[in-house]
Amino acid sequence: MKWIVVWGVSAVAAAALAAVFAGQKNRDYSHWVAWCFVFPPLVIWLMLMPSNKGPRPRKPTLDEIDRRDGS
Repeated sequence: MKWIVVWGVSAVAAAALAAVFAGQKNRDYSHWVAWCFVFPPLVIWLMLMPSNKGPRPRKPTLDEIDRRDGS
């Protein structure tokens, strides 16, 4: 039972850290929060990655996807 609690706390902490580091490194934070929640050691990889230059990547909205697909 303790391992489940330890894993849950580490997953939430890694997700919070991923949000901070992804924002600082100009990366898509929702992608990194989700993956670091599932696999907490990925936050170490995120910390070691270089920062992106230019604007932060943005996911298109559902309306933009519908317009692009011609629906």
